Amino acid sequence: MGRQGAVRALAVVAWAALALQLYLMLQVRWALGASLVGGVIDFFSYFTVLSNTLAASVLTAQAWPHDTWLGHRLRSPSVAGCAWVSIVLVGIAYNLLLRQYWDPHGAQWLANEVLHNLMPLAFSAFWWGCVPKGRLRPANIGLWALYPLGWYAFTLLRGWTVGVWPYPFIDASELGFARALLNALGLFAAFCLGALALVALDRRLSLRREHPRPAANNPRP
Repeated sequence: MGRQGAVRALAVVAWAALALQLYLMLQVRWALGASLVGGVIDFFSYFTVLSNTLAASVLTAQAWPHDTWLGHRLRSPSVAGCAWVSIVLVGIAYNLLLRQYWDPHGAQWLANEVLHNLMPLAFSAFWWGCVPKGRLRPANIGLWALYPLGWYAFTLLRGWTVGVWPYPFIDASELGFARALLNALGLFAAFCLGALALVALDRRLSLRREHPRPAANNPRP
């Protein structure tokens, strides 16, 4: 399997995991007689789902390129960089803050592992091997930061309105607004640090590829 085939396979896996997670959530709500529309809204309220959707969209645009405005945007290094920072934060936050809260089994375990562990690692490999280097600038970080800020603003408004919080560490009704805000700021700081690290790595890789080190001249004995 070539590089393009690997990207296509990863895109299919990402969308399949998202579809499985959505099905499992709606199945629970159907059994409880709850609104399925509300289930879809709940599904897209998770930072994990949004970040995986962004990553899957970037992979799809790369795997099956189309000459459209959206396709060009999704293939841009800036969008891929935002997806990388977001999906890596998903993996780190889940394993450090959330894994101890539940023990999924069966299909839920599979969807959980793909979205929280496989995708951060696989998308990192994709960024390393497939995304052009040297295009990122510090100014990109300001645009990327709008994503977690917008998500948290929506989460806060929805939480206070309907009493639903996607993650326990930002549940202001349980923790209090100050503690929940502090936790959110900590995650936002981690996002910004990850973004800074990615921009620095992008520049370093670009310089290394533009100016490779000369091969060492090792005389034979």
